[in-house]
Amino acid sequence: MKVLETSLPGVILVEPRVFGDSRGYFFESYHAPRYEEAGIPGPQPSAGPDFLRSPTHFVQDNLSRSVKGTLRGLHFQEPHAQGKLVYCVRGAVFDVAVDIRRGSAHFGKWFGAELSEENHRQMWVPPGFAHGFCVLSDSADFFYKCTDLYHAECDRGVAWDDPDIGVVWPLASPILSEKDRRLPRLRDLQR
Repeated sequence: MKVLETSLPGVILVEPRVFGDSRGYFFESYHAPRYEEAGIPGPQPSAGPDFLRSPTHFVQDNLSRSVKGTLRGLHFQEPHAQGKLVYCVRGAVFDVAVDIRRGSAHFGKWFGAELSEENHRQMWVPPGFAHGFCVLSDSADFFYKCTDLYHAECDRGVAWDDPDIGVVWPLASPILSEKDRRLPRLRDLQR
């Protein structure tokens, strides 16, 4: 696999090695030792009570399907911050990570990349970053490996169009959930 550093330290793009022929293709979507070497969480040695609370391994997988023009984000959890290894299984999305770590030299900075079923790219979004994506294809199936479980009471977000962040989305009028329409600007977050 090829590991690509991004403009945000800790956010990584992964290009897995794809084996394809006339029948289709095959690739490893996760290989713990290789990903851990690249700085992405690996397995923990025990499954004791603290196992589910450790932010250094994956504990939950999610899959979403969205239609063209849908924008989901910019989401994060606090205090149960989630690291996410994400990729687009079907279709294409523009995927974004925003550094929301107070005191970080990159606070409020963003990185975005196209993830698609054609390029097979994955993005590692570490804990402490908000995450979002918009759908470029007719529809998209988007997969997340998460380092912490979903906690509804910790669900937070930042406005997708916050001018202080300035994400350059490839669409002007996205389809948003009611929740995402009401997200605050980064400077107005109650933390």
